[in-house]
Amino acid sequence: MLNDKTILITGGTGSFGHHFVDYVLENYKPKKIIIYSRDEYKQFLMDNEYKEFRSILRFFIGDVRDEARLKMAMNGVDYVIHAAALKQVPACEYNPNEAIKTNVNGAMNVITASLDAKVKKVVALSTDKAVNPINLYGGTKLVSDKLFTAANAYSGADGTRFSVVRYGNVAGSRGSVIPFFQKIIDNGGKELPITDYRMTRFWISLEEGVKLVIKALEESRGGETFISKIPSFRITDLAQAMLPGCEMPEVGIREGEKLHEIMVTREDSLHTYEYDKHYIVYPHYNWWGENDLIPGGKLVEPEFEYSSGTNTQWLSVEDIQKLLKTDINYHN
Repeated sequence: MLNDKTILITGGTGSFGHHFVDYVLENYKPKKIIIYSRDEYKQFLMDNEYKEFRSILRFFIGDVRDEARLKMAMNGVDYVIHAAALKQVPACEYNPNEAIKTNVNGAMNVITASLDAKVKKVVALSTDKAVNPINLYGGTKLVSDKLFTAANAYSGADGTRFSVVRYGNVAGSRGSVIPFFQKIIDNGGKELPITDYRMTRFWISLEEGVKLVIKALEESRGGETFISKIPSFRITDLAQAMLPGCEMPEVGIREGEKLHEIMVTREDSLHTYEYDKHYIVYPHYNWWGENDLIPGGKLVEPEFEYSSGTNTQWLSVEDIQKLLKTDINYHN
């Protein structure tokens, strides 16, 4: 579906943007891929990395806070992937106005520009932190998700379709625990600090994250939140996989941090359908109806909750070690 199409990625110089570009160039023949971001140096590096694809890749310096620039960049665009956000929890707590400008106002600008440019589909990247948020970052992403879902009411029967994909920290991405542990190991550390021994997380690779976005582009009819079925792991097992036999001092949970990642709440279970490899939370608005259901799903049981702490799939230390080598090229 992406052959001969123009795709724009906000925040496209990040980990997701790189893997999305790799996947699309390998599996499709797009007309153009536009990298929209505000860091000229990262764009310079990415341009050199993909220099053999300069006939396809375009680099737009711009901020999602700038609606006029977004409208200019979206001229002729078929699909938009919205990955730009302020994501560091402490930074958002200390700079709440800036987080709101980027994560909330920026989302609204992406929606307005997409509607104005008559983009076919928009997929916004979300996070587990938007589910029952306990920090400002999660709060802004919850608002963003609601904006993208509700935007379908403004696009008309044949207008832009907006959907959301939700996952937790991607394995090996910036800000995740793996690079943090790896830095300690590289510096000769013999112990890895654990905030809480009970802590669990979902494991999703960048490739799985990209494939979920592609699925949303292919299947979405407007308003859905797509969530992959993925395994859980214990943080203590991750530490032992990366540095076998290490000491693991418990240092206390950080402000705004959760013990477990939750992707589907009990409240959302009334509108959540299970598919072979993913869940979809459908919107609960008067403009959405049963005819908009994507075939092949089954309504989950009432009170169902999809949490890393109660998941049915778990990774062992050995499983994690294998995935560290295959997913992020980590070697013990």
